[in-house]
Amino acid sequence: MRILDRYIFKSILSIFLLCLFTFLFLYIIIDIFSYLEDILKQHVGIHALIMYYIGYLPIVFVQVAPFSCLLATLYTFAKLNRDNEIIAMRASGLSIVALSKTVMVFGLVISAIVFWVGDKYVPQALTLNQKLKYDMADKSKKERDAARQKDPVVNLAMYGTKNRLIFVNKFLPQTSTMEGIIILEQDQQQNIIRKIVANKGVYKDGGWVFYQCITYNFDKSGQVKGEPEYFDEELVSIPETPTEFLSQKQSPELMTISQLNDYIWKLSKSGATTVVRRLKVDLYQRYFSPLLSFMIVLLGIPFSLRMKKRATGLSSIGISILLGFFYYVLNAVCIAFGKSGILPPILSASLSHIVAFITAAYFISVLP
Repeated sequence: MRILDRYIFKSILSIFLLCLFTFLFLYIIIDIFSYLEDILKQHVGIHALIMYYIGYLPIVFVQVAPFSCLLATLYTFAKLNRDNEIIAMRASGLSIVALSKTVMVFGLVISAIVFWVGDKYVPQALTLNQKLKYDMADKSKKERDAARQKDPVVNLAMYGTKNRLIFVNKFLPQTSTMEGIIILEQDQQQNIIRKIVANKGVYKDGGWVFYQCITYNFDKSGQVKGEPEYFDEELVSIPETPTEFLSQKQSPELMTISQLNDYIWKLSKSGATTVVRRLKVDLYQRYFSPLLSFMIVLLGIPFSLRMKKRATGLSSIGISILLGFFYYVLNAVCIAFGKSGILPPILSASLSHIVAFITAAYFISVLP
């Protein structure tokens, strides 16, 4: 690494770490004061609070790392500009790309770290924090379980006995009722041999009664064999109880990429295209959202190099807020379009980053 590269790297790393720890500290302080009354009321112990906020560190890191990268980039180059060091570097024959290479690599490294933390630690942190919230809440275990029983579970998928895949649009634990049921029974080669579709299912006397139920049988080639069987009411042999269905409640935020990919594969077997499309947007967003740190660094480079000599502090913060705001708005709009079906899932997750890259490349190319 050249002396110049080490000089720039040291500057941007120090500002990045300062911003990162500042944001983490402010988050914890603001959150504590927001819930101070509840904390005192519930007599929450210091150990429980420490574990709770330690669990939140990966979540906050993923959220504030891009903004810290942008602020560090803007401040570093603005300081170099103020001291006329940019002019000296350009006069020595360095191009904009060569001058910014260290910052770009830094952005890529932070993006990789964000991807790793977001996939490996964030789902675990969210799960741990939910558990700690329940433990700190002013409810007995019985009351918590009763409250949980009232919440409906939507888009439920689970593996059942006899090599079955069970999909339910909505499960109502309070009444032990399922709505929008699809059951796919497979052979040992994972070929579908039977499909059961029902409008509703109710757990009665230790068994499931399905209403408006149609059963399809399939041959080895996947073609419907014989006539479908229709019953207004049928007792279906499913050993899974409502408690087992309730334990299968899953949220995309609590899954790793591999778990989410497997969950999408399960749901795709049922033909639930709307749910699968929304989950695919979440999956692709897991891959592309870490690039936010790198892209926002690219956007910050041309703006920081255009700053006036004295525009180091407040100007850096102002421009970073504007850039971050527009980037996040564009990303949110693209994600919404993807989940509504206007854009393909992979395009909705990547479009904002493509626009940011093209915009940054244009502004860098027109720099004098």
